[in-house]
Amino acid sequence: MCLGSFFGTNTTRRKAFQWPVGYVSRWILLISYRALGRVRGFVRASILSAMQLVRFVLFVAAAASAAAQTPSVPPVPAQPAWRMQESGTTASLRGIDSVDGKTAWASGSSGTVLRTIDGGAHWQTCAIPDGDKDGATLDFRGVQAWDAQTAIVMASGPGDKSRLYKTIDGCKSWTLVFTDPDKDGFWDSISVADQKNLMILGDPVDGEFSILDSVDGGDTWQHGKHRGLQNNLKEGAFAASNSSLLVNWTDDFFAFGTGSPTGARLFQGCDTCGRDTQWTAIAIPSFPKGSAAGLFSLNYRDWRRWIAVGGDYTKPNDSAGTATWSSDGGKTWTASTTPPHGYRSTVQWGESIKAWITAGTNGSDVSHDDGKTWQPLDNGNWNALSLPFIVGPKGRIARLNPAALPNPSVP
Repeated sequence: MCLGSFFGTNTTRRKAFQWPVGYVSRWILLISYRALGRVRGFVRASILSAMQLVRFVLFVAAAASAAAQTPSVPPVPAQPAWRMQESGTTASLRGIDSVDGKTAWASGSSGTVLRTIDGGAHWQTCAIPDGDKDGATLDFRGVQAWDAQTAIVMASGPGDKSRLYKTIDGCKSWTLVFTDPDKDGFWDSISVADQKNLMILGDPVDGEFSILDSVDGGDTWQHGKHRGLQNNLKEGAFAASNSSLLVNWTDDFFAFGTGSPTGARLFQGCDTCGRDTQWTAIAIPSFPKGSAAGLFSLNYRDWRRWIAVGGDYTKPNDSAGTATWSSDGGKTWTASTTPPHGYRSTVQWGESIKAWITAGTNGSDVSHDDGKTWQPLDNGNWNALSLPFIVGPKGRIARLNPAALPNPSVP
């Protein structure tokens, strides 16, 4: 075979292999497209997975944020701390005074006054003071009693809607004792030592708080012998539970709490500072500021150990700034490290249980360490305390169940 034939033959062979090369190229291209499709699918799946992951993370974050903003309901004792009683009324009750645990008096809106002589097993609806006139329009925010027959009730309202009535026949009839002489006045709280000595706290009139006291059972009243009662802008006391005024008639000290947009203050009176009673005021910065916020209730265990409670009644679940304590007779105050679990309108020391109880519109709490820490008792709606009784809106009355109190969290 000649050399030309050989080359001719190779040329023919090269031409013969042109189709297989193109065929292979198409297969390579097809495989590449398929591979690219798989890559695209993988990328698309990865993007979708990433988007789902982002959505999940955002959902978890939103849920955590919502949970942080939603007030948690604290655990309460397994058995009820308060045993509900039948009041026979739907009035909003803000006054309660227990004489001895068996005899007690309660009062509230629509001229309501109640009495029990059997520890709350039965509550009697009393005659309405001035019931034949405007008595049914009165809101009795405070009641003070001496026995089953004798008590005095305080109505809170503008001007002459603030009044005192007294009964000496077990609330069959009432006598008008005193009417607020200030047309712009509003009574917040009353304290009595006996049937002769009485003191009333009222909201500011003409730039200062009103303190009225009587030493003859209300026949005459002293008004204007008190100094140092000037109020701040939009400052007032609270008539939530008849406990914004604190009077120790034995040791002769008295005080009251306030609230305002500039903050809460504590006023303390001194009867031995001169001819007139001299009052001094100190700021209590732990309480919130606002027209509906401040120091609502004040009480003492002895002359050294005091507790004040409050908050903002428009934010019942806010626990910050709801309690503070003093161990030096009200000179200095320290906020509770574990506060009550919401706004509080009333507080009292219980000698028989060796503990403090406080309550408000979202429940009650107990403290075994003079107010430093508090433990929840219930989540009910309450206004006022006079142990062992507690009262609230819609005729709510209950009696403390000491067996349900939690053990002290601090020895």
